[in-house]
Amino acid sequence: MSQEELLPLLLRKEERAFTMLYDMYSKSLFSVITNLISNRDDAEDVLQEVFVKIWKNIDSYSESKGRLYTWMLNIARNTTIDKLRSKGFNNSQKNLSSDNFVHLLDDSNLLDDSNKLVNRIDSIGLRDFVNKLKPKCIQLIDLLFFKGFTQQEVSEELSMPLGTVKTQNRSCMNDLRNFLKI
Repeated sequence: MSQEELLPLLLRKEERAFTMLYDMYSKSLFSVITNLISNRDDAEDVLQEVFVKIWKNIDSYSESKGRLYTWMLNIARNTTIDKLRSKGFNNSQKNLSSDNFVHLLDDSNLLDDSNKLVNRIDSIGLRDFVNKLKPKCIQLIDLLFFKGFTQQEVSEELSMPLGTVKTQNRSCMNDLRNFLKI
């Protein structure tokens, strides 16, 4: 079926038109999405969102402005970019909490072989080092370095002025340097 035959069916919101549209264009739109988002599950979610937007907004498509595929391609690209910029997506891509690593290293099965024993000894120092920091420093370091937040994001997350975040970060880094000298 051609675009010219499909468009009137889409405008009348006929279900079979949606199925045909999906069959005709899903692979190429999915390819565009996966060029920007490597995680297959996230890309599939975006593809679903793209087709919902196409279905809901088909009335805004104008043949005089371009081909249907080009219009859908723009929706796919913009939806993908919106997903990449979303705070929820960015937070889901950030590293795990520092606590996860401390507990991982401190696990008792690390005593099973001689290489792991070295890791066990290192983890004792790591736990002591982390415990020496002020709670506010632990929180700042966790967000800034282990979770990859920007200082602006930390400011918003902790409801704290950006200048205060910067000052406390500097102070915490000095504390870390002092602990390293001991």
